[in-house]
Amino acid sequence: QVQLVESGGGLVQAGGSLRLSCVASGRTSSIYGMAWFRQAPGKEREFIAATAWTGGTTYYAESVNARFNLSRDNAENTMYLQMNSLKLEDTALYYCAARQWRAGSRYSKANAYDHWGQGTQVTVSS
Repeated sequence: QVQLVESGGGLVQAGGSLRLSCVASGRTSSIYGMAWFRQAPGKEREFIAATAWTGGTTYYAESVNARFNLSRDNAENTMYLQMNSLKLEDTALYYCAARQWRAGSRYSKANAYDHWGQGTQVTVSS
């Protein structure tokens, strides 16, 4: 089993920045990919960014491309999401997710992920 714990959320003014962290523990050797998703009230869970745990290409949703940056520290089993130029519409509960390798699974789909953190709230104010 893999446990994921997010932190770093908070209240920030529009145009500001935040950095989220996600620490993985447990059977981290089983992780193939990790991602960030978010969910605003009344909306579906939305893909933000994803990467292979051992490196490679990082993928971003169009809505955050060039503003958000995903990075990893494998030695610390930690994934980060640097969020810049935050907008009101970035307000949501942000989740970290991890998945095992599975043929045909898509990194941008929530149902591809086996493990989820509890979420960290990001609120952007005007």
